[in-house]
Amino acid sequence: MTPLEVLLTDVRACTLCAEHLPHGPRPVLQCHSDARILIVGQAPGRRVHASGIPFDDPSGERLRDWLGITPTVFYDPHQIALLPMGFCYPGTGKSGDLPPRPECAPAWREKLLSHLPNLQLTLVIGQYAMAYHLPDAKKNVTETVQDWREHWPSVVPLPHPSPRNNLWLRRNPWFDEDIVPALRTRVAEVLTGIL
Repeated sequence: MTPLEVLLTDVRACTLCAEHLPHGPRPVLQCHSDARILIVGQAPGRRVHASGIPFDDPSGERLRDWLGITPTVFYDPHQIALLPMGFCYPGTGKSGDLPPRPECAPAWREKLLSHLPNLQLTLVIGQYAMAYHLPDAKKNVTETVQDWREHWPSVVPLPHPSPRNNLWLRRNPWFDEDIVPALRTRVAEVLTGIL
């Protein structure tokens, strides 16, 4: 086993915050040292917890559409790493899923990222991912996404692709008009080896 395979075995066996997880631990992630694109989400939802497959839900369908890629490409760990801020489903609160558990990122994130030397593009989805990966962008999600060119071409901040964000997408048509086409082009460049 490679060092990354050993680490992934440890991550998938993690019970660090089990007492806080109403549905128990089930770390969901995808990672290989060949990956060129990193997708940083928040935490698995109920459907993903049940299937064990990252973005196996309507959010994933929309995200793949934004990226202009097929499920085959999306689920190829040699091309795309999927490392949410929390690897386990945190449960549901009053207005949707709870935030990622705070124990997860400090325990595993930097260890995993150190095994991804080929990354050329990081997609940072939602406020928790932005707080970690873009700590100097002291703005809300909308402002951070609007200022996407500040981080281009290596990092792209995105709103969450959840159906819960349909209203946000309707109110911000510039996202589909400006960012999605540029994102699709950049993803294609990275996957075909064009820097």
